[in-house]
Formats: sequence, structure tokens, C-alpha cells
Amino acid sequence: MILRKSRRELERMAAAGSVVARTLALLRERARPGVTTGELDRAAEEFIRDQGGVPTFKGYHGFPASICASPNDMVVHGIPGSYALQQGDVLSVDVGVTLRGWVADSGYTFWVGEGEPPEEVRRLLTACRASLFAAVEQCVDGRHLSDLGHAVQTRVEADGFGVIRSLVGHGVGRRMHEDPQIPNYGPPGRGQVLRPGMTLAVEPMITASGVTDVQLDPDDGWSIYSADHSLTAHYEHTVAVTDDGPLILTRHDGWSPVDDEV
Repeated sequence: MILRKSRRELERMAAAGSVVARTLALLRERARPGVTTGELDRAAEEFIRDQGGVPTFKGYHGFPASICASPNDMVVHGIPGSYALQQGDVLSVDVGVTLRGWVADSGYTFWVGEGEPPEEVRRLLTACRASLFAAVEQCVDGRHLSDLGHAVQTRVEADGFGVIRSLVGHGVGRRMHEDPQIPNYGPPGRGQVLRPGMTLAVEPMITASGVTDVQLDPDDGWSIYSADHSLTAHYEHTVAVTDDGPLILTRHDGWSPVDDEV
């Protein structure tokens, strides 16, 4: 069942989303060579709790950390720990916050180190971020759910990259995962018709090589890698369908690191 939210409920989700955006901003500043992903996790948890929130991921189906930190060929669900960031790493960070019973969820892919990223990395991150906003533009009353995935696939494949097929976006609200699931590929004009009050975590996940498959780390049971271990990128916003068009809920004062050009 897809749960539609009232204007007041959207405001509460946006309050959680503000904490998410500020957490990502904090982590972007701290993601430097030599810093461990465990240190980022501790900084995120402290900040989230100081804002009155709870890290949604911590304890979710047994997940042991407050954020997901996934470097390089790891797509999502990386468990923070002793890994020390290195110059040239690409790090996907996913943050979920529960505030007064409402959840918001966003993700950002960091270039780690001094200077500008290499052109091939910049192109990958730019394509993934652009595909997110192409999908956000489809979060309009009367559009179909598959229009989001079609927008992602079209944008990503035009640049020669691959859309991961088995990982999807999702509804979000009182719980981190609600209906519907949101594939990042497929033809337009199919599936659920979007209506005001729907809230969606839109999150394209792509690979540099064009591979569309992934593999699960058998040791930790969480970390998911590109099947050929090629570089990956992941961006995410929580978005509401409203009478006035898409409303991004994971911003603070109208801004989030996810909004910035690569």
C-alpha cells in the first residue's frame, strides 16, 4: 500500500530531511585522506543525535552503523570501520534520519582528496547526479512510476555508463522502506500513477564500465559491489509529489550537497 502524506506530514519529513542534509554537509567536510569511515560514522551519529534525531540505519535488520559508507567499486550498504580514505577515492555516503517518527533519506558520492577529480570520475559523478534530477523532474501528479526509471536510464546510458538493475529506490515516510519500489530503468508510462502526497526516495546507482549486475560480500552480508569491480556512483534525495510539482525534502534552507555541481 502506498501511503500519501498530508502537508503537515510533509513538513515533518522535511524537518528530518534538514538534519540529513546538514549531516551530509558535515561529512563532506570531514571526508579527507587518512580519515576512516568509522570516524565519519561516529561524527554523523553524534550530530544526528544532537539535533534530536535518530540514525535510521543503526540496527535496521541488524545493520551495525549509523551511515552507509561505500568506497570505489562498492555501490551501497558499506559498513563503516577501519578503512582509511585515500587520495582519489570515490565514496558513496548514505544517511537516514528519523525525527519525531518521520524518516528522510539521502545519499551523496564524494571525491576524496586534493584538486579536481580526473575527467572519467567527474563524468561518472556528473551523469549519476544529473540522472537523479532527471528522475526528480518526473515526480509530478499524473506521471507514472516507470517515468522515473526511464529518465535515469536514458541520462546514464547516453554517457556510456550502466544502471544497476537489482537495486531500487523506494517509498519512505513513517518507515525507511515503504511502497513502492522504484527501478532505475525501463520504458516510460507504466506502473503506478503518481499522486500528491506520495514520498519517494529516488536513488540512481550506476557503474563506470556499464555493467548492470552486482555481487554481495559473503563475509559481512551487507556490502554490495559492482560485479566487475568497476567504479560506482550513487546519489539520492527524498522527494514529495505535490500539487505544485516535485518537492525535495532532504534540503536545509533550500540546499543540500547533493544539489552542487560535480
